[in-house]
Amino acid sequence: MPETHGEQDIQDTLWEALAATAREAMTHAYVPYSKFPVGAAALLDDGRIVSGCNVENASYGLTLCAECALVSALAMSGGGRIRAFSCVDGEGNTLMPCGRCRQLLYEFRAPDMVLMTVSGVRTMDEVLPDAFGPQHLA
Repeated sequence: MPETHGEQDIQDTLWEALAATAREAMTHAYVPYSKFPVGAAALLDDGRIVSGCNVENASYGLTLCAECALVSALAMSGGGRIRAFSCVDGEGNTLMPCGRCRQLLYEFRAPDMVLMTVSGVRTMDEVLPDAFGPQHLA
């Protein structure tokens, strides 16, 4: 069924709110080495929005992605499942999560999770097809 104009406005408002929250989170990034701040924001299944920023470390392998910080904030604030996700760089441009972060997000996804990507809104299954998850360990 095609979307009505009102539903599209709601979706546009949601993506704008997530991008704005991600941009605000990005301002808290700790990036003395790469100078590449990243912010992320997600709408949870209970309507809350959580966010995170990247935190670098002199031992580069210990750097935390914005998605890691977001998932930590999700756990610390009572849990939940991610329905919609947005990630931005220092200029506010949309970023695609790396493969590691897609796997991390997959673990905490709602069944209908969508992501804003550089090529538009995509489902988690589109950006991480044939994913391995908790269902394989049961």
